Amino acid sequence: MFVFPGVRLLDVTGPIEVFTTANEFGGRYRVQIASQDGTEVITSAGTRLSADLSVDDVQQPCDVLVIPGGPEWETLIKDDALLDVVRQLDESSRCTASVCTGAFLLAAAGLLNGRRATTHWRHAQELASRFPSVRVAPDAIFVQDGHMMTSAGVSAGIDLSLALVEDHYGAEVARSVAKDMVVFMQRPGGQSQFSVRSRAPHTHQQMLRRVLDAVAENPGANHTLTAMARRAGISVRHVTRLFYEEVGTTPARYVEQVRLEAAQGLLETGDDPMPVVARRTGFGSPESLRRAFARHLGVTPGAFRASFRTAGRGHEGSGLRGGAVVVEARVEARVEARVEARVEARVDDDEMSAA
Repeated sequence: MFVFPGVRLLDVTGPIEVFTTANEFGGRYRVQIASQDGTEVITSAGTRLSADLSVDDVQQPCDVLVIPGGPEWETLIKDDALLDVVRQLDESSRCTASVCTGAFLLAAAGLLNGRRATTHWRHAQELASRFPSVRVAPDAIFVQDGHMMTSAGVSAGIDLSLALVEDHYGAEVARSVAKDMVVFMQRPGGQSQFSVRSRAPHTHQQMLRRVLDAVAENPGANHTLTAMARRAGISVRHVTRLFYEEVGTTPARYVEQVRLEAAQGLLETGDDPMPVVARRTGFGSPESLRRAFARHLGVTPGAFRASFRTAGRGHEGSGLRGGAVVVEARVEARVEARVEARVEARVDDDEMSAA
C-alpha cells in the first residue's frame, strides 16, 4: 500500500481490512505500507498513518500494489517525483490496483494508456477528458485490464480487494471475509445507482410525506393513484402534480423504483422463490419482476441473486492477468437481460400503476 500526504483514509484502510481479515480464513497476506521516504503521512481526514518502509526499501516484487486516492488529486498528478515512484512500484508488482482518484495517478504516470479504467463517478468525465487514451467505464464498480485494476469511489476499494481475495484463495474465503465485514460479495448494479428513497428530496408537504412513507414501509401494498389520493386526502390530479413538483417523477415510476429496491434486498439476503419475492414486493408475478429488473438494472432477478455468490471474478479467464474486464453481470445474464428489454419495449412504462 503506497501512501502519501493527503491520502484518503478509507482508500487505505478498506483494502487493508479485507486482506488482513482474509488471513483469519486461510489467507496468507503480508501487508506493508510504504511512503515515499518511509515517514508517517497525514491523511485528508487529519489522521496520522505510519509507514513500514520507504519506497527505496521495497526490494522484492509484490503480488498486489494498491494506489489509493485523495481529494487533492489535481496537485498530485503534477508531482513528477510522486509519479516516478508510482512507475517504480508498478514495475515490481504483479497486479497494480487503484482506489477512487488513485486512477488519476496511474493515468498521469502513463500506466493506463490504451486500457479500460474507472474512478469515482464524480470524476469519471474528468479522467476521460484529461487522459483521452484511457477508456473510462464511468459506471463500473471496478475494472480489470491486464495487470491493472481500477475501482470506483472510496468503498469500492473493498469490492476490488474482495475480488482479489477470491482470485487468490477462492470464493469461500472471499465470502467469509464479506460476511465478517458485513459487506456485499459483489454489490448490485453500477456505482451510479443509489437508494431511490435517499434521492427523493425532503418535502414539507405532509400529505405527500404520508404517501412516500407508506410506500417505503410496505412496498407490496396497494399503491395505485386512487389509493395514494385517498391516503393523502387529496385528488388524484393533485397527487400527480405533487409528485412531479416534489419528487420529480410520476407516482407509478416512484412506486416501481421502491418496489425494485425492496426486491433487491430480498434477493440479496434470502432464498425465497421468485413468486414469493414478486408477491411481497408488489410486482405480483415473476414475469413483472423480471421485466422491471431488465428495464432498470439490465439483469434478471436470478442473475442479480447469483452475483451475491461470488465477488465478481472476470468471465474471460480465471487469472487476474486476463483481458479487460468490467465487473458487471455475467455474459449470460446480460444476454437474458437484452431479451427481456426487447420484450419490455412493447410494454407501457406505467403498467405498474395498476399493480
